[in-house]
Amino acid sequence: MTNTDWPLWEVFVRSRRGLSHTHAGSLHAPDAEFALRNARDLYTRRGEGVSIWVVPAAAITASSPDEKDPFFEPAADKPYRHPTFYEIPEGVKHL
Repeated sequence: MTNTDWPLWEVFVRSRRGLSHTHAGSLHAPDAEFALRNARDLYTRRGEGVSIWVVPAAAITASSPDEKDPFFEPAADKPYRHPTFYEIPEGVKHL
């Protein structure tokens, strides 16, 4: 397998101050272990990361931005999901 045949991996890094992983970039690697080591060397050079995820780009499924209205429309017709649907009793504080 040559470098040009290596699969694409997406890299997510959690910083020392962060609570969640954020997308840092992409890289090519022959396997997960190699991708993890390359991600460490490439995206955490200043020691800012505490955790790295590498995910094969082919394993990611995403919704299409062009279809955002019909895709997210079913959530809009459920008013009970909004806190304005419920009445708060008078005795309840700090809700």
